[in-house]
Amino acid sequence: MRAFRWVSLVFFMWLTCGSAQAERRVALVIGNSAYKSVPQLANPVNDAALVEGMFKKAGFENVDTRLNLSVVDMRKALRDFGVKARDADVAVIYYAGHGIELDGNNYLVPTDAALETDTDVFDETFPLDRVLFAIEPAKQLRLVILDACRDNPFAKTMKRTVASRAIGRGLAKIEPTSPNTMIAFAAKAGSTASDGDSRNSPFAAALVERLPTPGLDLRKAFGFVRDDVLKNTGYKQEPYVYGSLGGDDVPLIRAKPIATGPQANPLDAIRRDYELALQLGSREVWTAFLAQYPDGFYASLAKGQLSRLGAEEARAAAADKAKQAEYEKARLAAERANKAEQDKAAAAAKAAETAKLAAEKARQTEEAKAATAEQRRKEAEAAVAKALADKQAAEKALADRIANDKALADLAAKQAAEKKATVDSETKVAAVAATAAQPSLTANETTKLLQSELRRVGCLASAADGDWNAPSQRSLTLFNRYAGTKFDTKLASFDALDAIRSRPGRVCPLICERGFRADGDACVKITCRAGYRVNADNECEKIPEKKPIAMGDDSKNRDEQRKQVESAPAKPQATTGQMFCNGAGCRPVRSGCKLVPSGSGLPSGDGRPRGMMEVCG
Repeated sequence: MRAFRWVSLVFFMWLTCGSAQAERRVALVIGNSAYKSVPQLANPVNDAALVEGMFKKAGFENVDTRLNLSVVDMRKALRDFGVKARDADVAVIYYAGHGIELDGNNYLVPTDAALETDTDVFDETFPLDRVLFAIEPAKQLRLVILDACRDNPFAKTMKRTVASRAIGRGLAKIEPTSPNTMIAFAAKAGSTASDGDSRNSPFAAALVERLPTPGLDLRKAFGFVRDDVLKNTGYKQEPYVYGSLGGDDVPLIRAKPIATGPQANPLDAIRRDYELALQLGSREVWTAFLAQYPDGFYASLAKGQLSRLGAEEARAAAADKAKQAEYEKARLAAERANKAEQDKAAAAAKAAETAKLAAEKARQTEEAKAATAEQRRKEAEAAVAKALADKQAAEKALADRIANDKALADLAAKQAAEKKATVDSETKVAAVAATAAQPSLTANETTKLLQSELRRVGCLASAADGDWNAPSQRSLTLFNRYAGTKFDTKLASFDALDAIRSRPGRVCPLICERGFRADGDACVKITCRAGYRVNADNECEKIPEKKPIAMGDDSKNRDEQRKQVESAPAKPQATTGQMFCNGAGCRPVRSGCKLVPSGSGLPSGDGRPRGMMEVCG
């Protein structure tokens, strides 16, 4: 029993020390979708639920999830989380919703914010510095993840009290001042992020895929997140991380230590206690063993040993009873007891002998069962030893695979960098367009970007040459008509560029000439089956059959008269035989006309005086 108490004490100390040495990690997850002054967002609440599940599976001690917070609720959530972060080693805040950048500073927008003027930002939103202040007490790692770089509708309707005050797209670049602090943006500073077409945003989906990898450093994990988002958004959205960590790897989930030698089997202590009880072999020892270990394989073995002891005790009791019966029989015989008493004693002796044989048989049966159970115990222990060896081999194989995956990840990152360097000129123009709102671009560059976007939405057919000519102005007029905007078509403005870039697909309809139809972004020729042709409505119709025209009697008479006229000889025409010549050439004098001198002149070489004129009538 002292061995049992010692094992229990060691096990309790191990649990206590293990809990004391574990990292304390806390997380705050905020998802704002139900905005009151602007259209609601679909994904932040879904993204918050997805990230909450990731933190819980990662073993975080406390994960506090808050949805659709007003300014008061958001202030309380940050204050409560700051208290939890004081005793934490790792503190993480994830925010999904609207964010805004004003004069180079970033602010998170609660659901009840109106933001009618630029000065309302200071009263109705929370600066990012307030979020950093909440996680600052954490001892080892401070992490802020912002999925708040969406195209902000507040900036379009907000009135500016100071004309020079800058309201940027997305969020502004930030450099944390506290050590071991990282801030992850869903999109690079100055650009916007996509909310996605599915239930979750591309950024949130990549986070839950990459961050929980055991042993993977956060910097490497966010690098994989960046690659995934770039690929899933057609290289239009690039996540970015600000801040720095030390030289050691900082994973969200630490990798399990790889066993380098034989490890203690958790059943070894129970096995040793079982073997000790087996050596003692008393009913009290087996009862104490079952009180300490009431369940499991060794508990079944102990119950079998108790059954064997019970059978042995029953056999001994039967043997004592038979011995006493024999003694009583001898006594009665010695005392010359009467025959009835002798018969009774003989019957009792026979019954005792029968009971003795039955008890002996039961004892043998229980001993056989105990031997069988002991054999099963040895086989089970051998199986456990083999399973432990297989587990160690599997863990070693896992370590080798992790090393190989790391090498493959480095190779994939290198290939991704090379692929990005070879993107065609059209993709480069789209990448430059992400920051085209900066006023440092020339008028020619702005015009080219605007023409490229007009071509993308199907409103401009000519090339982007930087000349804001009549076709370009007509294309912006078409965009105004189909998009419901009122931009000045005589000027290539930044406002028009931002509005066109916010359109994900074609705006102007594709118009095809007769005989062609629209197929996606191209016109294809309409092909009709045999016997059909394309009509004026660009539809296939059946070609009508030609019916023979019946010839009547009048038409036959006209044909006969025409043949008689053509076969008759031509009638002679009366001519004077004179020729009239001028600068255009010579011809016979017309019937009823004659030549008369127009004045005096010398005779010509053909005998006709010069200056003749034709007189008719």
